[in-house]
Amino acid sequence: MHFFSRFINFVNDEIYTMMKKTKLFSLLTFAGISLLTGQSRGENRDSLAFSEKIMQYDAVQLLDSTHVQVSESGAGTFHIHRIIKVQNPAAALRYRTITYDYDPLTAFAEFKSITIRQANGETRIIDPKTTCDYAAPARAIYWGARQIMIEPGRLEPGDTIDYEITKKGFTYALLANTEEDERFIPPMRGQFYDIIPFWSSLPTVKKVYRLALPKSKELQYQFYQGTCHTSVDTSGNHRFYTFKVQHILPFEKEPNMVDLYDVAPKLMMSTTPDWKAKSRWFYKVNEEYGSFSPTPEAQAKVNELLQNIDDEMEKISVLTHWVADNMRYSGISMGKGEGYTLHNTRMNFTDRCGVCKDKAALLISMLRMAGFEAFPAMTMAGSRVEAIPADHFNHSVAVVKLSDGTYMPLDPTWVPFIRELWSSAEQQQNYLPGLPEGSDLLITPLSPPENHYLKLRISSVLDEKGTLKGELTLEAEGQSDGNIRRIFTNGYERDWKNALEKELLNVSPKARLIQCDYGKKPRNYLLAPLHIKMKFIIPDYALSGKNILAFKPMSLNNLFNRIRSYLRINTSLAERKYGFKDACSRLILLEETIRLPQGFKMKQAGQEDRIEGKAADFYGQLTQKGNFLHLSHKLVLKKRVYEADDWQSFRRAVNAHKSYSEQAIILEHN
Repeated sequence: MHFFSRFINFVNDEIYTMMKKTKLFSLLTFAGISLLTGQSRGENRDSLAFSEKIMQYDAVQLLDSTHVQVSESGAGTFHIHRIIKVQNPAAALRYRTITYDYDPLTAFAEFKSITIRQANGETRIIDPKTTCDYAAPARAIYWGARQIMIEPGRLEPGDTIDYEITKKGFTYALLANTEEDERFIPPMRGQFYDIIPFWSSLPTVKKVYRLALPKSKELQYQFYQGTCHTSVDTSGNHRFYTFKVQHILPFEKEPNMVDLYDVAPKLMMSTTPDWKAKSRWFYKVNEEYGSFSPTPEAQAKVNELLQNIDDEMEKISVLTHWVADNMRYSGISMGKGEGYTLHNTRMNFTDRCGVCKDKAALLISMLRMAGFEAFPAMTMAGSRVEAIPADHFNHSVAVVKLSDGTYMPLDPTWVPFIRELWSSAEQQQNYLPGLPEGSDLLITPLSPPENHYLKLRISSVLDEKGTLKGELTLEAEGQSDGNIRRIFTNGYERDWKNALEKELLNVSPKARLIQCDYGKKPRNYLLAPLHIKMKFIIPDYALSGKNILAFKPMSLNNLFNRIRSYLRINTSLAERKYGFKDACSRLILLEETIRLPQGFKMKQAGQEDRIEGKAADFYGQLTQKGNFLHLSHKLVLKKRVYEADDWQSFRRAVNAHKSYSEQAIILEHN
């Protein structure tokens, strides 16, 4: 039997057959649907409960079905079928167009049918020939991605949209080939993989993914973070894998949570035996293409940069930062060499322009010209990569072999003007090097908080009128350094003072910067960690009344908050179900001393807190001795990606830190 005939028979079961045979298709209740599907009494109760919950949503997806036939070459033919019921005018407006994205380098997509079943029982057939094909919106990467778009016409609440799309090819933009049929074959020829989210922004009555795979191929698959009904049957030369979930409600997100792929139901599948096989292939495909072949011009630059440098790590640092700082991030389609195949040295060194893989490729080439063993690697910025070798990667980096035999990851894309070789905004991130011997999936380690310190010392004098005058010293390293140093690396020198004064204006609109010292050559970020001194005056900083002054400590009052990302995490949440993310591990050290007007004394009692936990530590103190008020804080945030059970430790430490600024300090005259 022909493959798609089997699929049609499969779809014409349960819900779909009964719906197709009745003019009341768009009027069926979900209780009725559950009866038509032959559910048990308990399942009927679940369906009724589901039908009650979905009434609050603008639209409901009755069916989300994907059927895939894989050839021996690994190319896939996808049949996508979706049925959506519009429940209110907002959804009618939202679905005035149906859009589907594809990449013409590796896939072809078209609408096969679209039918509108109106609430009044009438049916409208939309001609697929009215489909428009547009260039997809793009920023920084212009690889020719496109969208097919069709207009269903005016919709009313109760209408149902039933459409089908056929796609041939594969999901991600990898290699471009010249022959029409060849472009649909994945670069790792003969291998097939897919990553299928089983969550939805719409409540979904039924979601099905069905795969027909040649019997010659062995499939690994796993359903993560949930359960599904799975079946496997064999007919002729194919195995048929079916994965089905019913009654899916939109996933309830939490603020600052990890990526949905890390917590929501998903299906991963691959015919590749393991990550080592993928690693060996990735190494081979780039060596055969000649991605890292040297050129005289690039060799001359390497020789110039490394002149009189003997230290191994210094050589690696110089080359990494040169590529990071001198190659612009922008991508266009340049024929063969997209995706897994990295553009060659001549193109990258000449153009000094590309995306992550181009920057990684140029660094690998230059490291090899300097005598190092260096290789490309794939990573996933944003979410976890699983053991099933389905290619959940969106970023390319490099690895270099050190003299002790270990491999060190390098990322020239994320470290322009940052004092790191691997950005700690990528710590706890999976990566796969392309090595001749093959590699397992690896993960970058935690970066100690002390590598990313922010030290803020303020010494000031407060007078009886509320004017605060003093000196501020800021020191920063790692990601904290890189964040603040953008003032100097991204801006004109004439604007530096204004940029720093803006930080004071965040504290008070009356603040004035009297004098500033940027330290030694602040654009030369490799010279030393950032060190800034600022003298300031802020009239009316404290609210004044008869024998009373009220103010917040300056170090806790919107000063350099751009790097205090933890303040943007909602710590009022009592519990979390899922992991969460901060920008980076971090060490915050605050020391503030204020000389008070004679005879003024802090009304409230002093404060002291000491909190220790597996995710975060905090020590804080606020005291008055004589005419001096002293504040001291040490906040240690130990990770970038946290587990759900880290929440209480993180929350206690951050809330204790924030508590010192939640109430003003009240000074009374004796």
